[in-house]
This record gives sequence, C-alpha cells and structure tokens, in this order.
Amino acid sequence: MATIISGKEVSAKVKEEVRAECDRLRQQGVTPGLAVIIVGDDPASRVYVNNKKKACAEVGFVSEEYALPAETPQEELLALVNTLNRRQDIHGILCQLPLPKHLDETAVIHAIDPKKDVDAFHPSNVGKIMIGDYDFLPCTPAGVMELIHAAGIEVSGKSCVVIGRSNIVGKPMAMLLLHENGTVTICHSKTRNLKEICLGADILVAAVGRPKFVKGDMVKEGAVVLDVGINRDENGKLCGDVDYAEVEPKASYITPVPGGVGPMTIAMLMKNTLSAAKMAAGLL
Repeated sequence: MATIISGKEVSAKVKEEVRAECDRLRQQGVTPGLAVIIVGDDPASRVYVNNKKKACAEVGFVSEEYALPAETPQEELLALVNTLNRRQDIHGILCQLPLPKHLDETAVIHAIDPKKDVDAFHPSNVGKIMIGDYDFLPCTPAGVMELIHAAGIEVSGKSCVVIGRSNIVGKPMAMLLLHENGTVTICHSKTRNLKEICLGADILVAAVGRPKFVKGDMVKEGAVVLDVGINRDENGKLCGDVDYAEVEPKASYITPVPGGVGPMTIAMLMKNTLSAAKMAAGLL
C-alpha cells in the first residue's frame, strides 16, 4: 500500500509560512497585492479565481479581481495589464487561462511585467527556469516538487518520467526534476513504447489531461506517482490522470485527486506573490 502525500496538509503549511512572512512584511509597510484578471464566464476558471481570492484572504494579501466580459477586445485587456504593471501596490498579475478564442494568449502573457508574472509564463521567466536562476517557478510543477520534498523523497539519480509536454506543467516539471539531478524522460502523444518507459520510472508525473490514463500495468513496484490531472470520470466524479485504484497498491507514494497537487498550485501562487512583493521592496 502506498503512502498518500496529502496536498491539503502540505499546502496548509506553505500558506502558514507565507502568512507569517506577510505579517512581518506588513510591519515594514508592505502588503503583497495580487491582481487576477478573468475574461468571460468559464465555470472552471471562476472556481479557480474564487479559490485564489480565498487563499489571498487566508495569508493576508490584498487581492483585486478584474472580471471582464467575454467579448472584451484585445486592446482593452492589454491596457488593463499595462495599468497594473505600473501600480506599485500590485506585486503579482495573473490572467486566468484559457481566454476566449478571439484573444491572443501569448500577447497577454508577454505584456505582463516579468517581475509581476507570478504564474512564471513570461518567456524571460521560462528562460531563467531553464538555466536554474529563477525568481518564480510555475505554480503546479513547483507544488509537485514541494510534495516530493515534504515526503522526503530523493530525486538525485532517480529515473523520472513526465507524461505531458505542456508549457505550463510538463516542460517546467522536467526542468525542475533535472535541476535536482533526476534523469528525466518526457513522454507525449507521439511517444512509442509508453508503457515500457513508464515501467522504468522511479518517479512518475502524470500531466496528460486524460482521466485514469495511467494504469496499474504501467507502474513498477515502489514507484513514486504524482498525479497532476483534474478530470471527470464516466460518472462525473473528480479523478486524476492516474487510475488510483489500480496504481495505489503498487506505488510507494501517491498523490490523491482531489486533495493532492491541486491545493499546492494555489499555495505556490501565494509563495510567488510574496516573493514578488519582497523583490519590489528590495528585500530579496
């Protein structure tokens, strides 16, 4: 039976550390501020934005929400980003993705000041992650690493397999494991012999966006399995990219869905916003 790595527990610790640091910052006249932009009324995006606002309140940040109608033109969205870039009381800017189809996500990401890019999606922040000299880490991969560390799992020398090559999770996840001396393989839709590659993994990260994709016969005995996916199964129930019932008996450690990687993503966003506020105040 696997040891369950609880994202609820680890994220609570991270947020408590951020809250304590925020209290100290406020005594120096700095209150971290996060601006969240949401365009349109995508239900999943609304849930995420509400959770981010709630987390800000928990740790003592100021949060501002900018809810724009779905038909908002590109120029108006970019003008808002530029206004927020100039505001000294806003330290982090986050534009909830996906955006409506008529908007250019890349242009919006590029418009955010890299020092306020708490999602770490701007090309300059992505480049810094590549060379290992970064200000922020993308929240989900950073959350996965936090769970690995909390469980006392050693990455160095291990065979690490990441299923998924997105810019948001897969690619940066691979880089973070590589920075800790893991031997990393990235798998994707064109990968041949996926099952055989996964069976060689000491640490397996599933970030493919397909419900219960990773089956028990793809995981070797004693592997560490980290499930980034948030999907609905055939009964409409929340599930991950990993078939938990099949994989849990074989793994040494596993993250559940819900309550695993999900809570960590928002906790790491709080950590990034705190870092942005400290940088702006010359305290980092």
